[in-house]
Parts: sequence; structure tokens; C-alpha cells
Amino acid sequence: MELKEVRTEQDKRAFLDLAVRIYRNDPNWIRPLDKDIEEVFDPGRNKLFRDGECCRWILVDEAGTVIGRIAAFVSAKYSNDQEQPTGGIGFFECINDTAAAHFMFHHCREWLRQRGMQAMDGPINFGEKERWWGLQVLGFQQPLYCMNYNPPYYQQLLESYGFQVYYHQLCYALHVDAPLQDKFYKYHAELSKDPGYSARHIEKSRLAKYVADFTCIYNKAWAGRGEKGLEEKTVLKMFKAMLPVMDEHIIWFAYYHDEPIAMWVNIPDLNQYFRHMNGKFGLLQKLHFLWLQKFGKCDRFVGIVFGVVPEFQGKGVDGYLIIEGANVIQPRRKYERYEIQWIGDFNPKMVHISQSLGTHLSRKLSTYRYLFNREKEFKRREIIG
Repeated sequence: MELKEVRTEQDKRAFLDLAVRIYRNDPNWIRPLDKDIEEVFDPGRNKLFRDGECCRWILVDEAGTVIGRIAAFVSAKYSNDQEQPTGGIGFFECINDTAAAHFMFHHCREWLRQRGMQAMDGPINFGEKERWWGLQVLGFQQPLYCMNYNPPYYQQLLESYGFQVYYHQLCYALHVDAPLQDKFYKYHAELSKDPGYSARHIEKSRLAKYVADFTCIYNKAWAGRGEKGLEEKTVLKMFKAMLPVMDEHIIWFAYYHDEPIAMWVNIPDLNQYFRHMNGKFGLLQKLHFLWLQKFGKCDRFVGIVFGVVPEFQGKGVDGYLIIEGANVIQPRRKYERYEIQWIGDFNPKMVHISQSLGTHLSRKLSTYRYLFNREKEFKRREIIG
């Protein structure tokens, strides 16, 4: 076996096409857009290259057939948040062959060790955590947009090498027409007595206002827990990127005397459209995408952010906001299914909120860690309050 660094256009095509062979008999697999994967490895598109490094390889057997692929990366942004210098591996695909998988893991370990790392997490992304993060271990169904999906045997390949679960990533789902729990209606009724409370969905024509509201809520709800705060220009860029697929009726904000206090941000599951594209997104696919948006069916929407500012937590604002949104979303009958993008098991408060909606566990992914010093005590990710 030989690991070959991806350098040429032919190498890039082999890197992408391996997945097509591995999943050719899996009806649940949705081929990711080639451009979404390639952007991760493009220094001109991925800002983590400014203070990080990334390399990817294809594994070739004695007959010259590509049987595996993997990437390894070092990011100061990620490593500095860990107990020890920690790199990452990702975009792992492999035939069901333990020796082949271990060959790639060992190569990545040495590549990372040479760059001062003392551990490696995977499979993760050289980018944000909402994309390509974790190994699927439960709920093998059609993946959400930019969500990792893999054969069940990948779990054995990682664990037999010595990877251990650092944390689980939990997804929860429910049918849109399912009745919500009584307590949410109780919260809604109680807070509705106070005319200071209000809720409304986003309006594209007033995007700047909601960008400011999102930034305010996020920085109060997350920055205080150790997360880095966001600037309005960053949120504006994010919202503008969402505009082509944004459904105004599924992005909600709550206010008290017109001050933003909570948000519930959802998007349509784009994989319901992209499953028809076979990984491509050229001019013809873009026209097809526009046609599907207008005439096709997307029956699932996805929760990506839910937050309440600290001073209004524990007052029922979550229930108030959810009922306000449900009163609009359910009668439209545009969507049949709702799924919450993954929540770490280290965040029991958000897990509880998700479960309290009457959801069921729809899928579970796991982020694994491998300590290079095999004598060092392994620790799960710390629980946040």
C-alpha cells in the first residue's frame, strides 16, 4: 500500500470518486457537492490556512486501485482550545480493511506529531463544526446537508486503532404536525399576558435589523460561556449566504420591549435538493436547483441555532418562542419533518430543551480522540453548565 499526497487534478478526482464506489449500494447516501469538499482544501477560500496547515492523501493498493483517503490538519484556533496541542483528521473513507485504515491513521499521527501535536481528533473538519464533523454511529438515514455519513464498519476501524469517544453529537427529530407538550402552551399563555413580550419571523427586506439582533443574542448567550463573540459583519456575511435558500417563516426572534432576547434559526434541508445533483453544481445544476426550489419538494427543515439571553433563561421564553413559531409553521404544511442539527452531549441544557419538544433521537455521531502518549489519562470533553 502507498499513500499518495493529493496534488494534481487527477488526484483530486480520485479523492472525490472513492466515495462513489464505497456507497454505490447504499440508498441512503447523498453525494456531497464536490465544491463543498474542495473549498475546505482551497487556501483562497478557507481562512484557517492563515495560521494552519492541511494535507490530504489517497491510499493506493498494489494493483494501483484507490482504496482509501484521509486528510490531516493543524489549526491554531482548534488546538489552542484543547488540553494538549491537538490536530485533526477528516474526510476519511476506506474499504472494509483494518490494515488499510490503520496505515492511514498512523501516517496522520506521524504527520501531526512532526508539527508539535500530541493528540488527534476525528473525523472532524478543517473548518466550522456544523460541517463534516463526527462519525455516524446510530440512525443511518439520509444525511443532512454537509453532515458526515459513513458505513457502520468505520466505527470498528477507528476504535480498533485506539480512538476513544471524546463526545457524542446528538440529533433530535419530530413530525411537524405532532402536538407540542402542554408546558410550552402554558409558558406561552403566561408570558402572553405581559404585552412586553413579542415574537416575529425574519424579513429579508429588513436583514440588517435581524443581523444586529442575532449578534446581540449570540454574544450574550454564548460569549459568556467561553465562546468567541461575533461581529455584525460576520453575521451579515452568513445571512447573505443564506438568502438564496432562506425561508422567512422558519427563522424566529423573541423580544421584550423590543429588545432581542431569544432566537430560533432554521433552514430547509438542502440535501433534499442536492441529492439530485450527483455532486455537481455547475450552471445546469444551478438552474435545476432554482426549479426544485419553486416546483420541487423539500419536506424537512433543520434547526441550527436556538438561544436565550441569560437574564431571560428559566422564564419560559423558549416555550413562548416555539409556540409563536409553531402557530405559523404548522398551518403552512410546507414541511413534514423537523430535525435539530447536532448537539454535543457535553451540553445537557440544550439536550434537555430538545428532548422536551417531544422529539426522538434521530441519529448520533461521535467525535473521537487519540492521545499520542498512550499512558496519559483520557478525559471526555468537559460538561458545560
